[in-house]
Amino acid sequence: MTRRDLIHKWFIYSLGLLPVWLLDAYLLPRYPIGGISPMLLPLAVAAVAVLEGAFAGTGFGMGVGLLWELTYPGGFGGLVFGMALAGMLMGAVSQYALSQSFPGCLICSAGVLAALDALRIARGLLVHAAQLPDMLQVAVPEFFYSLVWTPLIWLLFRAIYNRVGGTKLA
Repeated sequence: MTRRDLIHKWFIYSLGLLPVWLLDAYLLPRYPIGGISPMLLPLAVAAVAVLEGAFAGTGFGMGVGLLWELTYPGGFGGLVFGMALAGMLMGAVSQYALSQSFPGCLICSAGVLAALDALRIARGLLVHAAQLPDMLQVAVPEFFYSLVWTPLIWLLFRAIYNRVGGTKLA
């Protein structure tokens, strides 16, 4: 690919991230189910990392982490590194252990969501924010509610990949 093709490809991926971010930041928090709203940005990182691999997943994860840190309150910069690491790991796992398909994306999405919730729970326990059962009452439904959005996110980014990414998936 030429430099122009790469810039075009990642511009289109960024445009694909825009509706996901708008849903995540503005629409879904207005209509929580049981007081829970899903996390869609990690699902976008998972989908792109599964489709594009470890190197591209790292870069996309870093960009999503930066977006997350800049647009949501209470950030400390850890999500930039965390999403880059997640993109790298999911891309590598999908390239070498799983297939670059929807089941692979679902497994990677579940892994990154579980890791994020585990880190949030660990931080909450460390600072004595709440008791473990109370945090699990939020984390478990949030995990499953977020995972329900995986097919939509996968279809969006797979369509982008088929259009500007690489070889078409079967």
